[in-house]
Amino acid sequence: MTTPDEVATSVLGRLDDLLAAADAELAASYPGERPGRQPVHTVYVPADRYDAGVVPAYGATALQLLDGHAEQFLLLADEDADVVARVRAKLGSEPVEDLRVDFEDGYGGRTDADEDADVDRTARALAESQQAGTAAPFGGIRIKCFEAATRARAVRTLASYVATLLDSGGSLDGWVVTLPKVTRVEQVDAMVDACASLEGAFDLAPGDLRFEVQVETPQSILGADGTAPVARMVHAGGTRLTGLHFGTYDYSAACGVAAEHQSLDHPVAHHAKLVMQAAAAGTGVRLSDGSTNLLPVGDADNVVAAWANHHLLVRRSLERGFYQGWDLHPGQLPTRYAATYAFYREALPSALERLAAYTAHASHGIADEPATARALASYLLRGVQSGAVDEAEVLAGVGLGVDQLFSLSFDRSRST
Repeated sequence: MTTPDEVATSVLGRLDDLLAAADAELAASYPGERPGRQPVHTVYVPADRYDAGVVPAYGATALQLLDGHAEQFLLLADEDADVVARVRAKLGSEPVEDLRVDFEDGYGGRTDADEDADVDRTARALAESQQAGTAAPFGGIRIKCFEAATRARAVRTLASYVATLLDSGGSLDGWVVTLPKVTRVEQVDAMVDACASLEGAFDLAPGDLRFEVQVETPQSILGADGTAPVARMVHAGGTRLTGLHFGTYDYSAACGVAAEHQSLDHPVAHHAKLVMQAAAAGTGVRLSDGSTNLLPVGDADNVVAAWANHHLLVRRSLERGFYQGWDLHPGQLPTRYAATYAFYREALPSALERLAAYTAHASHGIADEPATARALASYLLRGVQSGAVDEAEVLAGVGLGVDQLFSLSFDRSRST
């Protein structure tokens, strides 16, 4: 008589054969989170305003604004002196985590000669700041879109910038290209091809050039055939595609939202970002929320109102799983970091307790499942990477370091 084990072995062999192709496709298409730190924001600086000293200048301006409204800022931070101290330290040491030199909307209409000159100047400036140790740890440029009217200019800017940066002794490490106003999967295919062509021309290694897609058109969320093109874009980009960035104002305007009500918190924005979130889940492609154009400038009332708005929006983005966003002005840096640090510190004791109980198989009143344990580890990992949490706090609370947190965060094989 055939034993159950023999039956199971026979069935398993057949299932392995039947599902081999699906298994390989799943592993290739959904490899899980990419390793390394995700910046908490991207600062967009128009190319005509960018120079080698932008990052420290932004930090100094942000600190000056914070000092000028220190009492109001402390109130905004719920009188948490530790968060304020961390913000001040961040603004003094690494005020900008990711910077994009903008040759698109923020740059405005320029002649080809003007753009050529700015490409050359800003690429040399980036190389200079990298060599001086004052550049943001992550960076890149935003080119014009790949629609017919601007395609030639976009490619010319990209090729010239890469060539000048390399000739000036600059590095492409942590550097990406933002492709805006993407409407078709074919534009992502074209960007993959362009990157490969430039790598060949400049003797770069395959994969050295990476890019992110800006989701700012309804056509990228809902295609004419009723599908979600952004999901196909994610897979068309392959390993070169590092992120999806939401474009608040282009997207909401294209949906017919009046200017007064355009916001990254509008329902049309929520819908788009939910689709983006589902499309990117498990692929290693990271998400970034958009910006707010309400800037902390002018008198004290205007500064505090803009800070309160920005702080609220950053917090909401974090709560909804968007761990990166855009900043447009140095005055937004204090509230970016204050909201981020508060988000990771407020639930720190609970996260440490729950993860410690889970890893020890102990009961503590919450029956956390493996997926929740992964989320707890991811939360702690992002907290450490952002500077909100010290690794020593996590080691003391749960006995895990950064590498162990990453392994636990994205190990789908854990089922108990």
